[in-house]
Amino acid sequence: MAVLKVLELMASSTKSWEDAAQQAVNEASKTLKHIRSVYIKEHSAVVNKNKIVEYRITAKLSFEIEHAAASKSKK
Repeated sequence: MAVLKVLELMASSTKSWEDAAQQAVNEASKTLKHIRSVYIKEHSAVVNKNKIVEYRITAKLSFEIEHAAASKSKK
């Protein structure tokens, strides 16, 4: 039986909202295993002189929790 945990993250990018989402996944994957999905809850942008200069997202990222017995058997 899989057990998932949901973590809420905020990320930004100067390129796009999609890149901000990828940055959130990239950063989270440094410490989390078994990432299953990312849900974009909110998105916004910073505007300077009538130009978008930063794309921001709030995302919910789900990942599978490893069972203690499963992680011991893999070692």
